[in-house]
Amino acid sequence: MNRKLIFLDIDGTLLPPGEMLIPDSTLQALRAARANGHKLFLCTGRNLRMTAPLLEYGCFDGAICSAGGYVLCDGQVLVDLPMEPEQCSGLSAVLEQHGVDYTLESRDETFAGPKMTARWKFTADAPDKPLNSEAARWRKAMQDGMSLTPLDRYDGQPIYKIVYIAEHLHDLDEAKRLYQDQFVFCESNLDTMDDGMVNGELINRKFDKGTGIRAICRHLGHPQEDTIGFGDSDNDLQMTQAAGISVCMGNGSERLKQLCDRIAPTVYEDGLAREFAALGLTE
Repeated sequence: MNRKLIFLDIDGTLLPPGEMLIPDSTLQALRAARANGHKLFLCTGRNLRMTAPLLEYGCFDGAICSAGGYVLCDGQVLVDLPMEPEQCSGLSAVLEQHGVDYTLESRDETFAGPKMTARWKFTADAPDKPLNSEAARWRKAMQDGMSLTPLDRYDGQPIYKIVYIAEHLHDLDEAKRLYQDQFVFCESNLDTMDDGMVNGELINRKFDKGTGIRAICRHLGHPQEDTIGFGDSDNDLQMTQAAGISVCMGNGSERLKQLCDRIAPTVYEDGLAREFAALGLTE
């Protein structure tokens, strides 16, 4: 088999949402694939701070963080592309005007207002409620006492991504009218109402997980067709489109399943290790 570059989403793919410990069976599969000459990269919406503990396992050759805004390969920063300060301030203002709660994610911190935590509280109060992987990550983080830096302490640090939660889809209409040409509004419903609560993230149109894959391929001189991308949610779409082989986890979104080449067992069924074996990566 040709050497592959393997790109792994974290929440809902490598790990159950919000977890930080890689199971032994998955770890063995990662190490076996790497011993066979394949290179492994995390490919996540998490910022560098939330990704860094997983890099310490020593299995990964780099990471695409902040949905492509910050890219590392073999210890070298290939992409460092925060949003413009006026974009950050303008988006923050229009979201606040319409009652949309949000976080600002820098490379090393996540800033949030007090309402953001309160609005996510309903997920912890309904532990059996099915959630998309981003919302499930927040639920787990809240249960684990994740600390967020108060928004009033934000002091102009470069921001790579904004995560938001809106009580009604129409609360985002003006933000989309003003900024949809500059940002992708990657969002999911949190209830069954047509105009009900949604959570999402704003991803700069200058980058995405797919541009991160292409940057690493260029840096390594590696053919893009010899890549494999694993994901579970709609924010993995650009990653799976860029990869030579695309894999959606069994717990993933129906839309992504329809668009990927393969469907792996779920993250809760040792899916990554089983799919590595099925693809011949660990032989």
